[in-house]
Amino acid sequence: MKTNDKKNTKRTGQVRAEFVGKEKRGGQVRVQKYGDPAYTASYKVNRSDELMAFLLRKCNTSRNNVKSLLTNRQVLVNGSVVTQYNFMLAKDDEVKLSKKSVQGNIPVAPAAPARGTTRRGGAVKKERARIKIVYEDDDFIAIDKPAGLLSVESDKEAECAFAYVFEYLKAKDKNARPFVLHRIDKETSGVLVFAKDIKIHSMLKMHWNENVRVREYYAVAEGTFEKKADTVVSYLKENVNHLTYSTQDPTGQKAITHYEALKETENYSLLRVRIDTGRKNQIRVHMHELGHPIVGDDKYGHTRDPLKRLGLHASRLEFIHPVTKETVSISATVPQAFRALFSCE
Repeated sequence: MKTNDKKNTKRTGQVRAEFVGKEKRGGQVRVQKYGDPAYTASYKVNRSDELMAFLLRKCNTSRNNVKSLLTNRQVLVNGSVVTQYNFMLAKDDEVKLSKKSVQGNIPVAPAAPARGTTRRGGAVKKERARIKIVYEDDDFIAIDKPAGLLSVESDKEAECAFAYVFEYLKAKDKNARPFVLHRIDKETSGVLVFAKDIKIHSMLKMHWNENVRVREYYAVAEGTFEKKADTVVSYLKENVNHLTYSTQDPTGQKAITHYEALKETENYSLLRVRIDTGRKNQIRVHMHELGHPIVGDDKYGHTRDPLKRLGLHASRLEFIHPVTKETVSISATVPQAFRALFSCE
């Protein structure tokens, strides 16, 4: 990629960093599309590395230029500003280079009113999420992620659970950072766990599905189930619109969902759900397939929205510690709104 490429204009639909040159070791520079020019380049991390070494390898530039980017708060990891040259990166982290200095650790700039926003003097102000820590030890930290908050930032939204946990850990130790172990959907609430140590992260992430013993959710689904408890087994694929669907075609990803109806009303069922596989939108797709979509699920065919949010909550996650081999069990209380719908105490 040449820095003097005159096609680097609005017509190409791309913006690029001024100093970015050819990759030294394979791979392509993924750039933001024109129309969201806040970032000039974005890189996916394939292996653990220090930030300085990573940027020097990816960019055809000098150490002084990289140091300048760090000092000017133009380097972000998973949406959070990083200024340390020896900051440790983990596999699947995303490093972005900002066109301008980024002030504040968690940028919040919604383009339109959203849930959890307030109006003051005619302006829209998005409230910072309230993060509840449900577990913390030397190796892990877990939160009860609120519905409506991303696990990790996206190209369209920087505010995320990772950023809040990062901010919390840095306040106690400037060298600390969370490492992403798994994700849950933006509109799903509940247990979200991060590792604190890169070695623990690498060991656990390498065999995540084997080490996870329990993935438990509570869901509010439309209607009442003929079978009050059952197991759904299918294969999940994505269509051209990136919408996940269920099929019996074994070339897809196998998904196994167990559910049990705990409470019912005329219109809704409260389910306890356990999944053997953590596929994208798995529970939502399987409930839609059964003809009982999750309430508030505008992606998979809901007709009712009594909670004014997606009726899905990650209530418990259990996994084996990769070093001690002990079971780590983390829970987040079922939201009161779920219980109130069924008059549960």
